[in-house]
Amino acid sequence: MPDQIPPVRWQPDRTVAQPAWPVPPLLTAMGRGILGRCPACGQTRCFQGYLKVVPQCSACTAPLGSLRADDLPPYVTIFIVGHVIIGLMVWVESTWRPDFWVQAALWLPISLVLTLALLRPVKGGVLGLMLRLGLAKTDDE
Repeated sequence: MPDQIPPVRWQPDRTVAQPAWPVPPLLTAMGRGILGRCPACGQTRCFQGYLKVVPQCSACTAPLGSLRADDLPPYVTIFIVGHVIIGLMVWVESTWRPDFWVQAALWLPISLVLTLALLRPVKGGVLGLMLRLGLAKTDDE
C-alpha cells in the first residue's frame, strides 16, 4: 500500500480555564463564607436574606447564585447540633437527673435556637467549599 498515513492519536484538551473571579485557598474561602462574606473576594455579602444567596458578587462578579448548596447545610447543621445537644443531655442526665418535662423544656428551645443560629454560617461555608472546588456555573456552560 503506497502512501499510507499513520494514524493520529487524539489527545483531549486538559487545560483548565481560570475563572474571572479570584479563587482563594479552601480555608480562606470557607472562612469568608462562614462570616457571610463573598467566598471569592470577601468584600461583599453573600446573602440577601436569611438564606437566599445573591446572584452575583458586586465586587468580583463571582456567580454565587449558581452554587447549589441544597441539602448539605441542613445535614451538617443537624450533625453539629445533634452532637452538641446529645453530649450536653448525657452530661445533665448523669449529673442532676432532672424530670422528663424539664429535659424537654430545656433541650427543645436550645436545639431550635442552635439550629437557626448555625444554618446560615454553615451554608456560607458550603458556598466557599463549592466555589473553591470550581462548582460555580459560568455563562458558557
